[in-house]
Amino acid sequence: MAGEVIIALDFPGKKEALEFLDKFDDEKPFVKIGMELFYAEGPDIVKEIKARGHKIFLDLKLHDIPNTVKSAMTVLGGLDVDMTNVHVAGTKMMMEWALEGLEKGAEGKAEKPLLIAVTQLTSTDEQRMNEDILIPGKIDEVVVKYAEKAKEAGLAGVVCSPLEAGAIKQACGDEFLTVTPGIRFGGAMICDQSRITTPAKARGMGSDYIVMGRPITQAQDPVEAYKRAMKEFAGE
Repeated sequence: MAGEVIIALDFPGKKEALEFLDKFDDEKPFVKIGMELFYAEGPDIVKEIKARGHKIFLDLKLHDIPNTVKSAMTVLGGLDVDMTNVHVAGTKMMMEWALEGLEKGAEGKAEKPLLIAVTQLTSTDEQRMNEDILIPGKIDEVVVKYAEKAKEAGLAGVVCSPLEAGAIKQACGDEFLTVTPGIRFGGAMICDQSRITTPAKARGMGSDYIVMGRPITQAQDPVEAYKRAMKEFAGE
């Protein structure tokens, strides 16, 4: 169900990740397992956290030739993840094959995993996109075009900045999901993100899911920080 806060488990290993999740007695937050934790622990960490009752966004951002990505997605589909992703830049064909692989791997599962695609990373601003990645134009226009390509490929949505979520909804429809990292509480440090906003503003801009890492995982009271994020995102 959309409208959730996803906590990024950006930890170096299983011990730290599980100790963090142990703090949540009543809640079972939706969590994101990214490259650092997955590469450190492999598929077992996904299975263990899933067995604890958490929904999982497996954030590996696959980007390779279509056949390789399809094969990898078939494996990931068997892990019972709720959401995973690829890069739009891998081409429409790659995204289509990725979806085929994911659905094949998830055959027989109770819930079909969502496949979404990364448009531009929230650490990438327009100047970096133009000068480093050599993509001309305005970043919001490029992101919308990428989102349209992901929709054409049959994907459920995209990862984008909350600043672009509204324009994507206009172009792709309300049912097309926007998953937005780069979320901070008001007055927090920006760190390495460029295109960011608060939970409340993100919901108002059209975000379906927000991803928060350090503002929750490094908070003095992570559970209270999570509850605050949920309330702000819900508009309470």
